[in-house]
Amino acid sequence: MAYSIINGKELSQKIQEEIKEKIACLKTCPHLAVILIGDNPASQTYVKNKEKACQNIGIKSITYHLDKDIKQQELEDFIIELNNDKQINGILVQLPLPKHLETEKILSLISPLKDVDGFHPLNTGLLVKGSENAILPCTPKGIIKMLHSVKEDLSGLNAVVIGRSQIVGLPIAQLLIKENCTTTVTHSHTKDLSAITQNADILVVAIGKPDFINKEHIKKGAIVIDVGINKTDNGLKGDVDFDSAKTQASYITPVPGGVGPMTIAMLLENTYLAYLNQTTP
Repeated sequence: MAYSIINGKELSQKIQEEIKEKIACLKTCPHLAVILIGDNPASQTYVKNKEKACQNIGIKSITYHLDKDIKQQELEDFIIELNNDKQINGILVQLPLPKHLETEKILSLISPLKDVDGFHPLNTGLLVKGSENAILPCTPKGIIKMLHSVKEDLSGLNAVVIGRSQIVGLPIAQLLIKENCTTTVTHSHTKDLSAITQNADILVVAIGKPDFINKEHIKKGAIVIDVGINKTDNGLKGDVDFDSAKTQASYITPVPGGVGPMTIAMLLENTYLAYLNQTTP
């Protein structure tokens, strides 16, 4: 069976061009504040990519690079200051934070209206309720758009999510349920994983283990979404063994060039939507 690649880079670019056209019609541009703490090289790279994407489509982006030893109260006070700044429409705290900081408390302090990462407890609750008012986490939101790019109606499909993180696994499961999929979440304690995944029309893999999933786990004709980005001696690898999986899948995402670019596109879209919510009477 021939497979097709879901090209996240191309789809992301298309979405960004659409947002750019919408922003060009606004009286003022959306404004994103990014908080980067410490000198984590991966975080610095991610932030630079986000800054470049914002600049390309007309979003004003300012990065606040704070010292790695910043105290919890200092960071909390700074976030409250950004919350109260009416010129700022979106706030993003680049994760992971240094271990001495309380990540959950920091994320919950961000105004739900400015929470462009979709991690605030209120937005999480609205997601679970299926509310249209929720700001959705960027990666899961991007995955749904990728799925719709190859199959408009997902109703009735069996979906299996491998991984139960708050950032990807659990929210994508909720979104798949909203799409009327019959959804199963698996994890490190799941027994006989392949028996479950072999029944999946949609397989979303987000566990952080390179080449963990292969053709033995995949139903013939399944759509495979690989969220993993793992640094190995042989370069970047996904959680899915691409060469093996492609012999079974009808559609599959590559690594790199799959989910990653879509995550950035959804951040831009969330910032634009947050701007509209804050400026529309």
